[in-house]
Amino acid sequence: MGQIVTRAPAETVRVGELLGQLLGPGDVVCLIGDLGAGKTNLAQGLARGLGITDQVTSPTFTLINEYHGRLRLFHMDLYRLEGAEDLADLGYEEYIDGDGVTVVEWADRAMEALPLERLDIKLYAAADEAEQRRLVFEPAGERFLRLTEELVRVVRTWY
Repeated sequence: MGQIVTRAPAETVRVGELLGQLLGPGDVVCLIGDLGAGKTNLAQGLARGLGITDQVTSPTFTLINEYHGRLRLFHMDLYRLEGAEDLADLGYEEYIDGDGVTVVEWADRAMEALPLERLDIKLYAAADEAEQRRLVFEPAGERFLRLTEELVRVVRTWY
């Protein structure tokens, strides 16, 4: 639906920051990509856009981190999970159905357990450019379609 190419980690963070400014209560953002694709950079920017000043790190071992800003941010990392059953054991519904924003790294490990209306972002590292990332936005639902259109429109004004 939409695509953005960033040339450095700082640009990926900046895209995340803009996205964070556009998100509202109950929104779910799913990040999908290989190791080093920029998922955590995007999540850090998203947190910044929500007004969070704490250092945001990937919750690979804790599985879920919570941060407070304009809205609460629930940052999940599913890398260590085997599947949707493991996610259910975490009580993830309390976070996703709450009044904060949920960002899920490695979301492809449990897609069937995640809400149908959400924003999926696939991140790809460019083979020929060490720091370049391609972010592919796949919105599910009218709200996320409009949000993606706005995000892509604003980012295109940067170049």
